[in-house]
Amino acid sequence: MTDPTAPGDDLAPSGEAEATPAPLPTAVPEKTPVVIDDRERYLVAVEAIAAGEGPVAVDAERASGFRYSQRAYLIQVFRRGAGTFLFDPPPIGSFAELQEAIGEVEWVLHAASQDLACLREVGLDPVTIFDTELGARLAGLPRVGLGAVVESTLGLHLAKEHSAADWSTRPLPASWLTYAALDVELLVDVRDEIAALLAADDKLELAEQEFAAVLSRETPEPRTDPWRRLSGLHSVRGQRALAVARELWLARDAYAREIDSAPGRLLPDASLIVAARAMPTSKRELAALQGFHGRASRSQIDRWWAAIEEGRSTEDLPVLRSTEEVIPPPRSWADRNPEADRRLKAAKPAVQRVAEERRIPIENVVIPDHLRRLAWNPPAETTPESIADALRALGARPWQIDATAQTIAQAFVDASQGPVEGAESAS
Repeated sequence: MTDPTAPGDDLAPSGEAEATPAPLPTAVPEKTPVVIDDRERYLVAVEAIAAGEGPVAVDAERASGFRYSQRAYLIQVFRRGAGTFLFDPPPIGSFAELQEAIGEVEWVLHAASQDLACLREVGLDPVTIFDTELGARLAGLPRVGLGAVVESTLGLHLAKEHSAADWSTRPLPASWLTYAALDVELLVDVRDEIAALLAADDKLELAEQEFAAVLSRETPEPRTDPWRRLSGLHSVRGQRALAVARELWLARDAYAREIDSAPGRLLPDASLIVAARAMPTSKRELAALQGFHGRASRSQIDRWWAAIEEGRSTEDLPVLRSTEEVIPPPRSWADRNPEADRRLKAAKPAVQRVAEERRIPIENVVIPDHLRRLAWNPPAETTPESIADALRALGARPWQIDATAQTIAQAFVDASQGPVEGAESAS
């Protein structure tokens, strides 16, 4: 029998620091991953996947920050009993056979909203999903990146050093393929662990509502004036300078689309802003402008100068402010709409308490934009029913409405009776 008074292995000698925890074992793929880039091997892989069992883990790698398009340059699939498969979309062409094989089973994705569009672009479209990133949020995990979730659920270290790589590169380096394979090879096990956590907290039903909402979310309509998203545009004064900024943005976007390059790699936003503010009067002056730089700043100088000339001469001057309906930032509400300011300051801490009770991040309990819109323009009569109807119209899920409608309504009523004492900032 062990002597209970004897020092144990888990006790550090007096005055000494506790031992550093042993590092977690590093995850490695079951097999050396290879890329499938022909129809014959693709069809063999589809047969194996169809013969597998249970959910299918799916991921896609894009070349964001390098290419204009958001297409998938690699698609990874894992299924128990079948293994892991890495597909190169262009040489494969149609994915109709894979869609037929797995379309009706549950797909497991991490941060599904990031990949669904590019998967649908090649004809891969799930009916049911389990989003491990969203599930981890709802389960109350403190960190929800895939590496952190794998560590907390499976006790493995997952290297993530290639997340921002240029996946249009060919051939793909072996270390990148290992990274890509592990993105799906562990995902079904992670799904099972998170599902167990959600079930233990009675959150599976609300998680299913959230997954269904991600799956059914429509592609947002294109912005009326996408050029207004230029970083630093607020420093450009006057309609004529705004017209120059707009024409430069349009010229850069057209060229980026033409050569399939990320716009910022050709000319950074800061260069467009510098040119719009300086309003150069000649091509030479533009070329000499301090701060006007980028990979294509000189090679395409004629293109940029033509855009500036168009902006300087056009009669189609942009309005100073976007015509899109935009709620002002909450920091300005105290002066612009004091009643709305009080409502938001009363509702935020009230909903925060609901979030803490449920151990769910507040931004998942109620979408921040929904709460701001309700506070800015509430129903004529503030009742739980009217707030529920307004949340439903904004797209809130049933569980969110059940969790917050009563709380928000009461907070709005309290705010209408006077200033909110000790409320946090509404920003």
